Amino acid sequence: MAAVLVGVPFWYYRAQYNFGKRLRVVDPGKVYRSGQMTAEGLDDAIRRFGFRTIINLQDESPDPDLAPGVTESEFCRDRGVRYVFISPDLVDPWLMDRRQPDAIYQFLAIMDDPANYPVLLHCRAGLHRTGVMTALYRIEYNGWPMLRAVHELQANGFGRDPCTIRNYYISQYLTDYRPRRTARVFGIGTRQSKEEKDYDED
Repeated sequence: MAAVLVGVPFWYYRAQYNFGKRLRVVDPGKVYRSGQMTAEGLDDAIRRFGFRTIINLQDESPDPDLAPGVTESEFCRDRGVRYVFISPDLVDPWLMDRRQPDAIYQFLAIMDDPANYPVLLHCRAGLHRTGVMTALYRIEYNGWPMLRAVHELQANGFGRDPCTIRNYYISQYLTDYRPRRTARVFGIGTRQSKEEKDYDED
């Protein structure tokens, strides 16, 4: 009997957890983030926040099943929501000084269009891939310094140990990224500020 009583709260907790799967507000009315929600959870989020675009970052699951016979793209189409799959790729380290990951260009093309908002970004857990793209949004669209975006990334579950330039997702998507608007107006090159260098060497 005791095992049943313990099992019921755990089952309820897991169901509630998967329902909303770390759904968080990034930029009110514009950008939100989460992990892979259930069909019921995603339907509730679409109704509450009015998403026009959902970006799935799960390279291992380009179009996951939300229910038997119903993929996420079909689920979104039935609700008039645009569904986009972006695979967070990496560039060969020898080419890093000449090009950026394709996912950055795909992401910026979507986020540049006001008609796509509000946007939900999600991966499986809503921590790492979603966190990196959220940090990229902060730098490019909110005008945050890279260091501030990385601190938020850590605070939202990425962790401090993997959040260094030795992690290619951090270096290629964040520390080596230069906002287009800032680069055009102020002619900023590839040098980092002293604050950012101190952080990278920590």
